[in-house]
Amino acid sequence: QGLQQEKCVFSFSSLSGNDNSEALPESIPSAPGTLPHFMEEPDDAYIIKSNPIVLRCKAMPAMQIFFKCNGEWVHQNEHVSEESMDETTGLKVREVFINVTRQQVEDFHGPEDYWCQCVAWSHLGTSKSRKASVRIAYLRKNFEQDPQGKEVPIEGMIVLHCRPPEGVPAAEVEWLKNEEPIDSNLDENIDTRADHNLIIRQARLSDSGNYTCMAANIVAKRRSMSATVVVYVNGGWSSWTEWSNCNARCGRGWQKRSRTCTNPAPLNGGAFCEGMSVQKITCTSLCPVDGNWEVWSEWSVCSPECEHLRVRECIAPPPRNGGKYCEGLSQESENCTEGLCIQDKKPLHEIKSQNIETASDIALYSGLGAAVIAVAVLVVAVTLYRRSQSEYGVDVIDSSALTGGFQTFNFKTVRQGNSLLLNSSMQPDLTVSRTYSGPICLQDPMDKELMTESSLFNPLSDIKVKVQSSFMVSLGVTERAEYHGKAHSGTFPHGNNRAFGTIQARNKATYIQNLSSISTTSELKTTAIFGHLGGRLVVPNTGVSLLIPHGAIPEECSWEIYLAITQKESSLQPEGTDVLLGPEVTCGPSDLSVSTPFALTIPHCAEVNSEHWNIHLKKRTQQGKWEEVMSVEEETTSCYCLLDPYACHILLNSFGTYALIGEPISDCAVRQLKVAVFGCLSCNSLDYNLRVYCMDNTPCAFQEVVSDEKLQGGQLLEEPKLLHFKGNTFSLQISVLDIPPFLWRIKPFTACQEVPFSRVWCSSQKPLHCAFSLERYTPATTQLSCKICVRQVKGHEQILQIQTSILENERETITFFAHEDSNYPAQMGPKAFKIPYSIRQRICATFDTPNAKGKDWQMLAQKNSINRNLSYFATQSSPSAVILDLWEARHQHDGDLDSLACALEEIGRTHSKISDITETEIEEPDFNYSRQNGL
Repeated sequence: QGLQQEKCVFSFSSLSGNDNSEALPESIPSAPGTLPHFMEEPDDAYIIKSNPIVLRCKAMPAMQIFFKCNGEWVHQNEHVSEESMDETTGLKVREVFINVTRQQVEDFHGPEDYWCQCVAWSHLGTSKSRKASVRIAYLRKNFEQDPQGKEVPIEGMIVLHCRPPEGVPAAEVEWLKNEEPIDSNLDENIDTRADHNLIIRQARLSDSGNYTCMAANIVAKRRSMSATVVVYVNGGWSSWTEWSNCNARCGRGWQKRSRTCTNPAPLNGGAFCEGMSVQKITCTSLCPVDGNWEVWSEWSVCSPECEHLRVRECIAPPPRNGGKYCEGLSQESENCTEGLCIQDKKPLHEIKSQNIETASDIALYSGLGAAVIAVAVLVVAVTLYRRSQSEYGVDVIDSSALTGGFQTFNFKTVRQGNSLLLNSSMQPDLTVSRTYSGPICLQDPMDKELMTESSLFNPLSDIKVKVQSSFMVSLGVTERAEYHGKAHSGTFPHGNNRAFGTIQARNKATYIQNLSSISTTSELKTTAIFGHLGGRLVVPNTGVSLLIPHGAIPEECSWEIYLAITQKESSLQPEGTDVLLGPEVTCGPSDLSVSTPFALTIPHCAEVNSEHWNIHLKKRTQQGKWEEVMSVEEETTSCYCLLDPYACHILLNSFGTYALIGEPISDCAVRQLKVAVFGCLSCNSLDYNLRVYCMDNTPCAFQEVVSDEKLQGGQLLEEPKLLHFKGNTFSLQISVLDIPPFLWRIKPFTACQEVPFSRVWCSSQKPLHCAFSLERYTPATTQLSCKICVRQVKGHEQILQIQTSILENERETITFFAHEDSNYPAQMGPKAFKIPYSIRQRICATFDTPNAKGKDWQMLAQKNSINRNLSYFATQSSPSAVILDLWEARHQHDGDLDSLACALEEIGRTHSKISDITETEIEEPDFNYSRQNGL
């Protein structure tokens, strides 16, 4: 115990004096041969607040004990001494106490802490105890480092740091969770020993809570700020369910499977599962086929019982896929001698010969009479059939039926006596040829002032026509007067591979309309009165139209029909990731019903792909609820949907409010957005505003933006561009680039704006737009040049180059195209249709009735790219008429009669290969007149 021996030569009496440094007595009587042994030494002590501390020392044998503090003897008066005798050894035991005050410690300014030591005397010498330090205890209020809240995934590591306040003695740290102490000895997953830090090796949901660091010493306790720990769980997909049954009992449909974000479900703000919750694929269900009897077999040989048999089987076709079995008997028997085989129960050889002869004569005369009647009926039927066919001339396979009135072609003469002349009663002129110059106006051949019906069509069967590459049709006819038609102006370029509103010249007669020419107050509604002849309604500049076929309205009736687009927020709210692909369109009155399906055309913004989209047609009920009419890929006979790249053409029998809903099947589903940039000066003449719009790629969405911008004085600065926005949950970024640095400036951190995916994908019909404010340094700057970059993260990008003058009188006007329908919103009667009615009648007469040559309405549908849901047309009274109505709806802008003529000509060529009838070709004299020669 650090005992030291030292001979005392000091005077003991001197300790009672004032000078503590005087020597102690040289020796003190005691038991000989023993040095003092400390039984208790002074311990380190801390002064709390102003309370003095007591230091004690106990030694044996000891004549006297004194304390020395900081190298100086403590005055004898400050010692409290107690003396006793050890019963075992008989040696004297002495115990001494002293008090140390806070003031004494504070007044000491040494290089080390305040300390005190005991010195004990015996006859042999002295012993010294250990040094005991005395310090003032304290604990500061503020933690050097408070624990910080964390969000960690489940099974992640949690480390909470804590540095307690400075204190003497050093504070001990304890952790609380939700005000309850944490005992790391009871939980192996928790460690609190590492430098006061709390470590949770693998986070569990139960580890979420409020954690507090508690620091304490002999003076006080201190609490840190609470740290909130959230253990979150990212969602995980469950396994896919089994594929559902095909929703179509017969034909093409779809089946789906689903999964849920429950493996595990997201908790405490964890991320939701990425990807689609539903997958759909197309499927084909085998249609049930009812069985049908084959023809009866021949009668068997007459049996001894005077009966013969015949049989048939249910194999023409046999029942398949749950179809019904044939009804009726599979075997039939009858008397083979018409009852003459047995007479009075006697065999035939016993019957008298005269009776046999009489019966044979009766059978012979009956057979002859039946044969005569059958021949007469056949003759009458053939005569009636030929008369009905001669009335219409049913075999109109020639493409001249269409191209004769619209394309450039040469009518040339043939040899006299040719049986294929269109009008055999007229004598041909071998010296004259005339050329029709086109394109000419579509005129019905019934108009006798332009051309007679007999001159264009005559009841001919299997006439062979040669169609050249320019759709020039050579026909043998007599001299005809030259006719020059007048082309429609204002035709908007329209094709299946074109985005609405694209500024691209495709026709010299393009109608160019400035932005300012669109009325801002135009109501998106069109009304007209229609009769038995039908007509067409168009909402200008929106791509929405309604075709009322000829005969859909009863004769001697007139109906006021309207077509409107909902301009306010649509009442149809798609679920989940479903998208409203086009405008909400209303046609009516809803209480009217037509006898022939009408065609409603609605534009859409989906990139058509059945692997990525499942598109539905929905109708609003009278109660305001929406119900599904059909899926575009569904086989049904109630209505028909034909999906073109930019519009959907729907054949319906009832008026109402309709809308197209797109259900994305995969992340590759693309919603087509049109990006347009408008600009205008703000109230501050130095500022210039750029507004970037991302709207659905439909004409009506663009028209809405144009109308709003006109009210704000905005100008279209660049040709709009198409952006393919995928349903992959990535956001949209819009930024302004390459701003001239010494002419213009933009506020910091505003040059790029990001729009969340849900805001773009589920924006219904309201256009999304971002505004940028640019400031020029001086009013002398009148030109602005920059780039607008619109991109989807990990997706498609479009850059629009802006080069414009901010002054009205110097700005170059950006033009765009408008449909001709803006001038003709309603057309009634024959003018509304591209195909003349008489030609339409002949096409229907040709194709509605199937024949052995294969020329029927199914081939007409196939050649017009209608390959799906043919059962719908089979239920119509005239399938060909409905197919032509669909053609009229698809080609309302371009009137592409060439494609229809080519389809008819191709059917004619196909027929010519399989026909066994030799057809006479028409000779072409080597006449080659041109329009330059005035012919």
